[in-house]
Amino acid sequence: MVICPLCHSPLRKEERSMTCEKGHCFDIAKQGYVNLLTVQQKHSLHPGDTRQMVLSRREFLEAGYYSPIGEKLKALVQTHCPKAQAVLDVGCGEGYYLSHLSSIPQRTGVDISKEAVRCAAGKYKDTLWLTATASHLPFSDHSFDCLLSMFALTMEEEYRRVLKPDGLFVQVLAGKNHLTALKNIIYPTLVEKEKNLQPDLEGFQHIHSETLRFDFAVEENLQVKNLLSMTPHVWRISKEAAQALEQTQQLRDQGEVIFNLYKAK
Repeated sequence: MVICPLCHSPLRKEERSMTCEKGHCFDIAKQGYVNLLTVQQKHSLHPGDTRQMVLSRREFLEAGYYSPIGEKLKALVQTHCPKAQAVLDVGCGEGYYLSHLSSIPQRTGVDISKEAVRCAAGKYKDTLWLTATASHLPFSDHSFDCLLSMFALTMEEEYRRVLKPDGLFVQVLAGKNHLTALKNIIYPTLVEKEKNLQPDLEGFQHIHSETLRFDFAVEENLQVKNLLSMTPHVWRISKEAAQALEQTQQLRDQGEVIFNLYKAK
């Protein structure tokens, strides 16, 4: 189901590479992932999360603060797509959420960040990890029973293409009250922006939505900073806010996460 990003021919795995019938060759890195992100698809020299951001996210997630999200994801997929044989996580990061779906035989993770994919491949050896862009997924049509977008962009046309008919798309969004305590430290005043938390997606039928709320307590400054690095706020934080966060040794906050489930038409 993996196709060449240059000519769209099927890729076959050899000893240390994946090649197509037209001779395009992509090396398999020592960690086990394959970089299928072409120069034409890059918008910067090193797109996506940096190594430090990836490592910070792994340290925070593996401490268990967001485990309710992983458990809810697992329960919803088991309920709404119980016979899934192949799942794709687009924007997979370091692989934490996809690892909760270990009962699905074929698991594939894609991220535009080579550092994220390298980190995922180094830990989760029984999953296919690829560096690629969500707008040009390197898979043949109708390859997957289930597709995940965990706090990532939604490319509905491309997602519909790679999903099987009636395949399940799980879209996970941050709710309006997600990380309010962290935002109160960062911003002098909170400005609520209108955000559609249950969007209509062309080519998909909405079948279920659910809001997950959970409390968590962070007891050390390093993990507070790790949390910040996982959010878009890391790009907006002022010098004064960064100094305030540097002094924050404890944080009690709430997660509010929206799960939207769709079936591909």
